[in-house]
Amino acid sequence: MFDIGFSELILVSVVGLLILGPERLPHAAKTAGLWVRKIRRSINSVQREINAQLDQEELQQKITETNQRILKEGQSIQNTITPVPESYAQEPMRETADLPVSEKADETNVASPAPEKEPISEPTQPRG
Repeated sequence: MFDIGFSELILVSVVGLLILGPERLPHAAKTAGLWVRKIRRSINSVQREINAQLDQEELQQKITETNQRILKEGQSIQNTITPVPESYAQEPMRETADLPVSEKADETNVASPAPEKEPISEPTQPRG
């Protein structure tokens, strides 16, 4: 990680021994080791979360691509089962503005059936 050789470790330990002394050096080394372990653990945790997020995005993209492919295949199957007549395929859709007035009236004045009403029953009185 830091590319530290054996000679550098010996130098650091000698300087630490001179500065801290033989009584505090083991405790300082233990504390430094704990801090390094915690830092490594949190770095590994962040890497795992990033990799999981990337995997999730990759899966979502594959699902989207598969859905689009399935929809295209379904559309092509639908077209082979019920082919579109050539007159519809070549002729653009007409809008109501292009229609004569009589055809507009027919389309807009289509009456919808009235909802059926249920007969109202009169309340019955209990016999007693």
